[in-house]
Amino acid sequence: MRRGVCLRGAVVGLLLLWLQVGFVRADEPLPASERFAKLDSPAPVSFRRDVIPMFARIGCSGRACHGSFQGKGGFRFSLFGYDFKADHEALTAGEKPRVNLADPDESLVIQKPTLMVKHEGKQKIREDSWEYNVLYRWIKDGAKNDADEVGQLDRLEVQPAEILFDSSTEPVQLRVLAHWSDGSVADVTELTRFRTNDESVADVSETGQVTTVGPGDTHIVAFYDNGVTPIPIIRPVSDQFGPKFPKTPAPTQVDRLVLDKLAKLGEIPAPVCTDEQFIRRVSLDLTGTLPPPQRIVDFINDKDTHKRAKLIDELLDTPAYAAYWTTRLCDITGNNPKFMGEKTYRSQISEQWYDWLYKRVAANEPYDKIVEGIVLATSRDPDEDYAQFATNMSATLRKDHPADFADRAYLPHYWTRDNMKKPDEKALSFAYAFLGVRLQCAQCHKHPFDQWSKQDFEQFQAFFENLKYGLDKGDKEIYDDLRDKAVAAADNAKNDKKDQKKEAEKMLTEAVRDGKVIGWKELYIDQPRQLDAKHLAKLKDADKKKYAGRVITPKLLGGEEVVADQYPDPRVALMQWLREPENPYFAAAIVNRIWANHFGAGIVEPADDLNLANPPSNKPLMDYLTKQFVAHGYDLKWLQREILNSDTYQRSWQTNPTNRLDDRNFARASIRRLPAEVVADAIKQACASDQDAASCYSDLDDRAIGPKLNTGYNGGKTGDSYLVSLFGKPARETNCDCERSADPTLLQTIYMRNDQDMLRVIDMKRGFLGSLDPEAEKRALAQRRYEQELKQHERKMARLKELGRLDEAPAAPAPPPRRELNLDPIITQIFLRTVSREPTAQETSDARQSIEAAASPIDGLRDLLWAMLNTKEFITNH
Repeated sequence: MRRGVCLRGAVVGLLLLWLQVGFVRADEPLPASERFAKLDSPAPVSFRRDVIPMFARIGCSGRACHGSFQGKGGFRFSLFGYDFKADHEALTAGEKPRVNLADPDESLVIQKPTLMVKHEGKQKIREDSWEYNVLYRWIKDGAKNDADEVGQLDRLEVQPAEILFDSSTEPVQLRVLAHWSDGSVADVTELTRFRTNDESVADVSETGQVTTVGPGDTHIVAFYDNGVTPIPIIRPVSDQFGPKFPKTPAPTQVDRLVLDKLAKLGEIPAPVCTDEQFIRRVSLDLTGTLPPPQRIVDFINDKDTHKRAKLIDELLDTPAYAAYWTTRLCDITGNNPKFMGEKTYRSQISEQWYDWLYKRVAANEPYDKIVEGIVLATSRDPDEDYAQFATNMSATLRKDHPADFADRAYLPHYWTRDNMKKPDEKALSFAYAFLGVRLQCAQCHKHPFDQWSKQDFEQFQAFFENLKYGLDKGDKEIYDDLRDKAVAAADNAKNDKKDQKKEAEKMLTEAVRDGKVIGWKELYIDQPRQLDAKHLAKLKDADKKKYAGRVITPKLLGGEEVVADQYPDPRVALMQWLREPENPYFAAAIVNRIWANHFGAGIVEPADDLNLANPPSNKPLMDYLTKQFVAHGYDLKWLQREILNSDTYQRSWQTNPTNRLDDRNFARASIRRLPAEVVADAIKQACASDQDAASCYSDLDDRAIGPKLNTGYNGGKTGDSYLVSLFGKPARETNCDCERSADPTLLQTIYMRNDQDMLRVIDMKRGFLGSLDPEAEKRALAQRRYEQELKQHERKMARLKELGRLDEAPAAPAPPPRRELNLDPIITQIFLRTVSREPTAQETSDARQSIEAAASPIDGLRDLLWAMLNTKEFITNH
């Protein structure tokens, strides 16, 4: 009896302990299968919370079924059911609605998925299931649309928040809780869609059971209502994870956060790279420039323990740094002369765009200020009337002493392109450039993997409705008058209208170059709204409010919905939203793009696809860099230093068995092909004279990263334009980072080996090879003469042999003196110029033998330079 009492006491004690630690709670929300287990269950059925998510989960509103653009069988859902009004009307409206309020069992929406009647989509639910009960109860209760009544989803919580498969490979069941704005919480696991981002690492069932498939890391993504929540999944790649992970120095916070992830994976990081590897890598990544040979030697011999940090600071202060990152910003913002709204001056407008950005990057202007100058741009500065604007703009195109467009406060050219005429085009470009978000899907339907709905997109594009490019009514007369005066001096106007137009454009261009003022189309806000003091106060108060727990979209500013016409210039609201610390996209987008430039992959990859279902590979790392970037005043140079000074950036590319397959956790450096512009410049730098090579950081006149190739549009057909086009320079025509290509092609190989432009660069008279033999032309002439004389001698000898008179044979011509060179230091120079390192002893020996076997040392050295330019080591950053 006493043992029974003790046993019962132990059971009670365990039960109480469970209750205390939270394993069992009386108020725990029940899953849908229990809430709706019976037809007469007391739990209410919600159209938004239960019915629509259930259709999405069983696939009825998916892309392969009724959620497709054209629907199926004459019936269409919104994709995954996010347009509640449209879906409710599709079910209840029309001559033959899919619901029968009088007799729910006669409803097609029940009969088809249960196969009571023929259904191409096969059976989706059983008659004795909780799903059937949900549909039946909803119809019986009046089939109401309660989407507005039940409020918004605040957040989607998934338990566990992370899954680490260590020694156990047992499946793990996810649990999903929906937290609503009214404070209620529901278990929606069985109403949630799940997706794995990598089927080789983990799989997930329809009910949320996660199974490990192989080593590595990925995310399982849960979708319910407007909630999208990723769950990290990790299975170690070795047995050296957790406590067994080797101690590794972590001098920076970036290193600590990267190593935290690697320790979970058992992925051992590569050692720090050599000085030779570092100076080449950081110079190319930061400035798009090969380090000059002497700079490499000096850096290797420098004993200062802080020399790497000092080198980073030096490079950040070079014009090449500003030029390279101006080029990247021109990519992102779409600086393409072909699309310039002012066709007559498209190359000049493109150059103004480049110069405006260059000035701000060189001055290290905060990134948010640079973007503000683009986002809030109008053609006129605030204190200009139209006549002053026309005068000032014309002055920027004068032939002699033009005014500097870069001094203007704003860059309107971003908004005035031909491919930015419509509000939806502006919305797509804005989201891509400044948010790193792809909104194309939301133009037509709810984004399948993000929170963006079609309604969100429509509200978003409303911010650009009043942004116009052209002429305001009051300015057209001045515009026409100025242009007429500028072309009035044309004496050769033809009768043919086409010729007249061409002649007028020519005269207009000449007039501006000569300093005359012409009329310009302008970017302006059409009918700006004037706000009274009361309205302005209301907006100011709204700015102080905090965001809700739900990840925000641009329609929600400070937690409130912002109607575009509440602002004189609706873009002011967008700029305020961009600067909010809680903004999940703005700062993260540029942080991620800079990281991707330095590592070959973003923390979010692709780098321009920030969406909730494509989470960062290392969220703590992304959060740290983003928050600190904002805290440091959007300082781009701070961000560069924070990344480049880390051991993570400075790791070797050499692999070990644990990190060999790593492409997302930064355990080692990745070997990356050089960007197109950098290839063009690197070829010239490798072949340049010592003087030209030493000035490559400051002399931008002939650089592909300078204004010349960035702003001149010739279709990519000749010279350097052909080269950069061939190697993947983006056309800047679409909203996608994928326009820039790093894929190798056969044409690239042919160019590097045989193209006349390539060979011409190698043989430049003022280049490296030319400096080795200043009298190369005289020497070549003497060699040709010798070869001619030798042939004549051979013919004479053959004739004398026939006649038996060899005793009369003249002496053979003497070859011209061979120019002797000290080959070893020149071989070292070629290696430093091309692959930024000294050759090994074996490489020096092999090169020397090859050169000595050539017709002349210069010919041999030329072959060596050509060969080094055609190595993978030259064309890649490592």
